[in-house]
Amino acid sequence: MTHVLEARSLVRDYHIPGSLFRKARTVHALKGVSFAVDEGKTLAIVGESGCGKSTLGRIITLIDPATAGELLIDGRKVDIAREGLTSEMRRKVQIVFQNPYGSLNPRQKIGDILAEPLVINTKVPAGERRDRAMTMLKKVGLEEKHYNRYPHMFSGGQRQRIAIARALMLNPKLLVLDEPVSALDLSVQAQVLNLLADLQDEFKLTYVFISHDLSVVRYIADDVMVMYYGEAVEYGSRDEVFSNPQHSYTKTLFAATPRADVASIKARLARKNAA
Repeated sequence: MTHVLEARSLVRDYHIPGSLFRKARTVHALKGVSFAVDEGKTLAIVGESGCGKSTLGRIITLIDPATAGELLIDGRKVDIAREGLTSEMRRKVQIVFQNPYGSLNPRQKIGDILAEPLVINTKVPAGERRDRAMTMLKKVGLEEKHYNRYPHMFSGGQRQRIAIARALMLNPKLLVLDEPVSALDLSVQAQVLNLLADLQDEFKLTYVFISHDLSVVRYIADDVMVMYYGEAVEYGSRDEVFSNPQHSYTKTLFAATPRADVASIKARLARKNAA
């Protein structure tokens, strides 16, 4: 099995300058994080706000460089601080953001939004760009008539489908999904998650799924990495982590997650009545 993504002891420090009333300091956002994701698999990164998962996501998507450590994409070492970012590498990694309302340009038609990655990163002619955009609209469950509409004319779930379509226009190998369903209604969440699963099977995509919602993670992930204060405190297969968590923070995180099954609801009511 080929590692599409591999991280070796990634470190990310942020240096905060001092002022008249405060000394300069360094924030250690990532503290030596290592993992690997095989082709066609999904790694879920979970943890509370401030644990470093979004910082890690920015490094994986080649937005920010790592302070130390190694990042390998498709077997090739990547260092954007020294070597910059090539179009070839940009085509391999794409991201879907959390907010479908803010990730699309309200002044652009959907067709132009989908074609933009091709305009920037390829020399594909206009006719082919249009054809590929039409095809991708159908892949994500939309129609050709949506090509000339604007983002405000769509629901939140439809906008996230458009964002997913845009991310796939360059045929990437790796897709980073940063809380992609947290802003959606529950019924729409299920539809988008099913869409992501279908697209992964069709295009052999590799996912890094950043989330705090453990029910979503349990549905979509193959492997799970739990982060706490910049460190990966637990890392293993989904079944291993959920059935037998080893780290105390993982156990606390799972215990704090409400469960909606009948037995759990009855248990909560019994505890409430007893109190």
